[in-house]
Amino acid sequence: MPANTKYLNTSPWQQFAKISAGILGGYIISAVLHMCLSLWLPNPKAVLITSIVTLFIVWCALLIIPFLFKNGWKAWLLYIVIITLLYSIYLIGNQNNPFVS
Repeated sequence: MPANTKYLNTSPWQQFAKISAGILGGYIISAVLHMCLSLWLPNPKAVLITSIVTLFIVWCALLIIPFLFKNGWKAWLLYIVIITLLYSIYLIGNQNNPFVS
């Protein structure tokens, strides 16, 4: 069943924004999320080992989300806010419980 044409955007910049937000932004969010989980959860080695699989699952979910937006740049803005928030949580956790001491 083909997609309804009223939901398709023909602008190449919008397509670029959605694809790049899904691939690059989604990967950065999932990587920083797993870095935060390894710092804040009690068993960091187990989190790092299981993050090989869960990072891929989260990345696939975040790859789809930008295509739900009409404007791809708004998806990038949302992803940048989430990345900034997660990275600040990572920095706070790294000061209190660093990986390498």
